[in-house]
Amino acid sequence: MHRIAQIGAGRMGAVHLANAARNPRLEVVWLVDPRPDAQAIAASAGARIASVDQVLADASIEGVVVASSTDTHLALVKACLAAGKAVFCEKPLDLSLASVLAAEPELGHPKTPLFVAFNRHFDPQVRGLRAKIAAGEIGDLETLQVISHDPAPPPANFIPTSGGLFKDFAIHDLDMACWLMPDPIIEVFAWASCLVDPAIAKAGDVDTARTLLRDARGRLCSISNTRRSGCGYDQRVEAFGSTGMASAGDLVTDSVQVWREAGPQTAPRHKDFISRYAKAYSAEIDHFADMLAGAAQPETGYADSVRSLRLAEAAAHSVAIGAPVRLQGT
Repeated sequence: MHRIAQIGAGRMGAVHLANAARNPRLEVVWLVDPRPDAQAIAASAGARIASVDQVLADASIEGVVVASSTDTHLALVKACLAAGKAVFCEKPLDLSLASVLAAEPELGHPKTPLFVAFNRHFDPQVRGLRAKIAAGEIGDLETLQVISHDPAPPPANFIPTSGGLFKDFAIHDLDMACWLMPDPIIEVFAWASCLVDPAIAKAGDVDTARTLLRDARGRLCSISNTRRSGCGYDQRVEAFGSTGMASAGDLVTDSVQVWREAGPQTAPRHKDFISRYAKAYSAEIDHFADMLAGAAQPETGYADSVRSLRLAEAAAHSVAIGAPVRLQGT
């Protein structure tokens, strides 16, 4: 078994900790978290509470899951890599593209693996869609349409430290667009408004956006984001090609339908991202175990982080100036 530690046991940290504890190839030894119930959380995974310094000094620890608050990611990742630990970092590496670019000497080609967890790369639906595109089953890809709608807005006090709609929420869709489109994105145009919760506007953010991407060959991708769907966690991707289309539709909690005179009754969509992407989160931890065993290289890492954060900043800038933003170097 590979001995690992985890830093952070909040909402996403709890998901990763439970998956790591269930993985037969991993032993969670240490948990770093200041919350009052951290001891009980650690015990639930068979771990003990430690400090960051203890984790870094423990030569038996092969890997560290960094799932603390986003503003701590970059410093912790650097420290773990410097200590010779492989790293699983919850996205993003940082909220500042400039800070991530400045860390390229340490993170661009680290001696131990750095995995940045963009979970949709591990979702069976999205992976299946990408395989269809790559196999040419819809001919040459021409356009993508991505719908990504949260069931309800987050509390307003989350907004100031989140990085905003584009860096916190849409960044997954921007990353996925880059993964599905064969050529680099060269131009971004976005419109955004606050239509769901006035408290989000007071906190300086938006809650509804439409973003258009154009790649080097002229292919287009449209992304729809809102903090309130009114019908559960709404996630859809449609790929249109020269000979057909392929889609990864919404998943519901079960596929049983009841038909009556008034029409069909079906199960609801998943209530949140934790439920919808449960298989992806589990697969991410399994991928980390593969990395520790030397059987895999990180599927997503520093370059993916730079690319998606660059697009998120470009989208926010486009909203601010009301015009398209052409990416530097393209």
